[in-house]
Amino acid sequence: MTKYSGAGTAGLSYPVSVAHVPGKGITVKVEADDKERAQLAENHELLSVGSFTADFLITPWKKDGIRLRGHIEAQIVQACVATLEPIETQISEDVDTVFVPENSRLARIRLDESGEMLIDAEGPDMPETFEGDRIDIGSVAEEFFELAIDPYPRKTEADYIEIITEDDEEGEDEVKPDSPFAGLAKLRDKN
Repeated sequence: MTKYSGAGTAGLSYPVSVAHVPGKGITVKVEADDKERAQLAENHELLSVGSFTADFLITPWKKDGIRLRGHIEAQIVQACVATLEPIETQISEDVDTVFVPENSRLARIRLDESGEMLIDAEGPDMPETFEGDRIDIGSVAEEFFELAIDPYPRKTEADYIEIITEDDEEGEDEVKPDSPFAGLAKLRDKN
C-alpha cells in the first residue's frame, strides 16, 4: 500500500486539502511546467516529456474516504530498446482510485483464520491511505503516468539484433544461434 505524504523527489507535487470535500466534489487540473516535465523525464528514464496534463474530480467516498477519478494525457519521447532511436509516444490513462485516512477501518488488511491476506483478484483494489487532511494529487498522477509508460519501447521497423561469432578452431560452418541466449551459451563454452 502506498502512503501519499507529499514528500520525496516526485516530479509533480500538488497537495490538495480533502478535509471538507463537498458532495458534488471538486475539480483539479494539473499541468506540468518545463521544470516539472524535466524532472518527470529524469525520474522515469525518458528522453523528454513534451506535455503533461491531468484532470481530476475529487468526491467523498463512504464516511471518511475520498474517491479520485480523472484522466492523464502526456506526450513523451523514449529510446527504442533495439536501436536507441527516439520514439514519440502519447500517454492517455484513466485514473480511478480511493483513499482513506491511515487510521480508517477500511485501510486494514483482511486476513483469514490462518493469518494470510485475503485478496479478491476480481474485486476492487484496497483503498490507498493518506495522513493528515491532504492528498498529493501530483504524486498520484505521477504514479499512474509511470504505469502507463511502455517499459520496452520498440520502433515498429526495428530489426532484431543478430549475434555473429567467429567459427570454432575446427573451422566448421555452424548454424547461427536461434536466440541471444544460444549465442551467449556458445561464448561461455569457448572460455
